[in-house]
Amino acid sequence: MKLTDIFKMLTDETRIRILNILKETDLCVCEVQAILDISQTNASKHLNKLKGAGFIADEKKSQWSYYCLNDDFWNKHEQLYQYLKYQWDTSDCYIKDLESLREYKSKNIICT
Repeated sequence: MKLTDIFKMLTDETRIRILNILKETDLCVCEVQAILDISQTNASKHLNKLKGAGFIADEKKSQWSYYCLNDDFWNKHEQLYQYLKYQWDTSDCYIKDLESLREYKSKNIICT
């Protein structure tokens, strides 16, 4: 993947927000949708782009796909990960998304 392609993927705020919550735990589309308060179409579109670019991977469990950070990609781009992690840890928007993630997970909602 070319450097310009990597940065093109990071030009969308929703994709950055998705990466932020996926660094914490594996999630399915409906969970991403609920946590970030976005449409299922929007969540699916961004997850597919991130997966296609190699930023994330997925695993099929029953009829759902669960998404996670692709360790191979992030190990190759450790400095980029550290920069993003600093932004995620210090920016109100990303901190709020992590609070939404914790609140969502505390409700023990099961995808149906």
